[in-house]
This record gives sequence, C-alpha cells and structure tokens, in this order.
Amino acid sequence: MTDLNLLARVTAFINIEADMLDFEEYQPWLDLWTDNGEYVVPIDPHETDFANTLNYAYDKAEMRQMRVARLVGGEAVSTQTTEKTVRGLSRFRILEDDEIHVTVRCAMYLSECRHGNLKTYPADVTYKLLKADNDFRIEQKVVRLQNADAYLSSIGYIL
Repeated sequence: MTDLNLLARVTAFINIEADMLDFEEYQPWLDLWTDNGEYVVPIDPHETDFANTLNYAYDKAEMRQMRVARLVGGEAVSTQTTEKTVRGLSRFRILEDDEIHVTVRCAMYLSECRHGNLKTYPADVTYKLLKADNDFRIEQKVVRLQNADAYLSSIGYIL
C-alpha cells in the first residue's frame, strides 16, 4: 500500500526541483543535493553500472558545481540560444522506502525552444532521496532519456 502522504511530499520536492531548473535557480538547486550525490544521464537507458560506462552526465558535487558555473557564466555554448525550458512531471511511483531513503520514479517531458523550434525530450527519472529533517536531499538522480541512443543536438542544460 502506497503511503499517500509520503508520495505527496516527494512529488512536491521533485516539482520544486524542476521549477528551480526551469527558472535557472541553480545555486538553490545545488543545495538540494547530498555531498556525495550523483546526477546521471546514461547513454544506454538500461545501464546500471554508471561508473564504468559512458554517460552524457555522471556528476558528483564538483562536476555539478562546474556545470552550473558554465551555465551561469555563458560558457555552455549549447544553451546560449535556448530561450526557455519547461519540465512536465507525471506518474510518480515510490519504488522503495526505508528509514533512511525513498526511491521514486516519474516521467519527465522536457521541452526547449531554440531558434523558434520546439523540441521535447521524454525521460524516465529515478530519484534516490535521503530523508533529512522532515525533508529530502537528492542522493542520486538518473535521467533515462527515451531517445538517449539517438542523435541529440544538444543537452547542455541540466535535465
């Protein structure tokens, strides 16, 4: 039986994270993570051994900070012509829940507008959240793009 209170709390947390990214609130976004948290965008959507395979992103704290610095500093060429991103999240499901962590999977549809062209990137996203003081911190976020093994013109922003 799903704990509906817990589901509502993790859904709210993940929606806030998406809103921060869409409105380029990168510094507060960094604060959502644990020190050893992993942000992963695998090329192979079935992969689970992220440390030993090629990924679009496999970021720990330092790499997340560097990614944010590139985005806010204008060094991420692939995002300079992106006018806006919009994330739509749905289908939240608690996969695991214990005293320390909750693991949640949801669907994400990220849309970007670049040079007047609208593109959408559907993905399954799995979060491993650390329970902390009646809130959560991201310990792992894995974004499995539906078209990860196809040609991606640019995904320089944070998914």
